[in-house]
Amino acid sequence: MARPRSFDEDQVLDTAMCTFWANGYESTSTRDLCQALGLDRSSVYNAFTNKRELFKRALTRYMDTTTADQVRILDNHELPAIERIRALFAKILQTEAANRRDGHGLGCLTVNTTMELAGRDPEIGLMLARDTERRIISLSAAIRCGQRDGDIGSTRDPAELARFVNAVIAGMRVAAQGGADDATIAAIAATAMDALA
Repeated sequence: MARPRSFDEDQVLDTAMCTFWANGYESTSTRDLCQALGLDRSSVYNAFTNKRELFKRALTRYMDTTTADQVRILDNHELPAIERIRALFAKILQTEAANRRDGHGLGCLTVNTTMELAGRDPEIGLMLARDTERRIISLSAAIRCGQRDGDIGSTRDPAELARFVNAVIAGMRVAAQGGADDATIAAIAATAMDALA
């Protein structure tokens, strides 16, 4: 009979997520994970099979959480659509400021993973593409609403504008990771808002 697990799986996934987020997939060793998790190698392998499977679970947890936050902001129909998008940018700014260490942000685990793995790991690439599509659908719906109500003046296709906003958010995160300060990141968001309005 198998021994019951003596750890909280959600807490382990959160810790693994933060470790991969800070270091990247390739630069995070199994030893790093065991140290961060406070577990021995056999416990990690028994629960998650290997480093890659643990990474996939941690990435899924990150995507589910961050995308749910974005959708919640964009689906708040008590605000005009343009204000929902402004609130989304504000959330990104807040997150980047909170995660700044030594003048550099952590960026976004999905953006980081896209740059590190998407081009050479089809399964991870598909996970990232599905997550991006969820965000594009939510952004497109808000933009369409804003165009209908007149608070978004751009007449470009809502899906194209959604991809633009998504790319701006990724750029903000990369800029923060590279050391851009809060004012610089805020100016990027303000420029995108001008383009929409």
